[in-house]
Amino acid sequence: MRQVSEELAARVESGAATLCHAWLLKRGDGLLAGFTDHDRPLLVDGVECRASSGWTGGAADSGVGLTAGAAVVAGVLDDDGITEADIAQGLLDRAEIALWRVDWRRPDLKVRLWVARLARVRRDGDGFIADLEGPLAALDRVVGRTYGRDCDAQLGDARCTVDLGSFPGALCDKRWATCRSVFGNGVNFQGFPDSPGDDFLTAVPAPGGRNDGGSRR
Repeated sequence: MRQVSEELAARVESGAATLCHAWLLKRGDGLLAGFTDHDRPLLVDGVECRASSGWTGGAADSGVGLTAGAAVVAGVLDDDGITEADIAQGLLDRAEIALWRVDWRRPDLKVRLWVARLARVRRDGDGFIADLEGPLAALDRVVGRTYGRDCDAQLGDARCTVDLGSFPGALCDKRWATCRSVFGNGVNFQGFPDSPGDDFLTAVPAPGGRNDGGSRR
């Protein structure tokens, strides 16, 4: 929940012309940098925000609940701010960026609008465009492995171990039966062929079947 002082709230509601934006950037190595769309530098939370960086806010999309949210910012590549070398070396990867609404006459009067991480940077002439994603975007990522009947390895990779030279032009449909019968590689199958699926809910004992509680494979 945003904490907005009554004085700042009054200025925002009145449409005061003394309000501007400031971006505070924190790289993975801990380096801090600041940028503003005001025409003079500002000191925000102890960080000098440069006015000549050309930083501007672009499209933003936010929501309630578990919506991830996204935003775009643009700026100029220069030696004192964001450089092409920074981007090439990955120094901005997953950098944290916070956007503040600030009264430039009283920079202590401010409110944080959002905080995000830099997902992608692309060149745009002499500048750059940065795509940002909100904190909840992490919930959209698959971490670790998921359980499924099909194999999640790539044919011939270190987990699969199949010698592609022995199977020129071969394709794998990721199924246990294919891994075992075509490639003879069941021991390295990276799926869970015995995991219950939707059909398990409707399965009934088959007359004349084994029905001993063992594998249904």
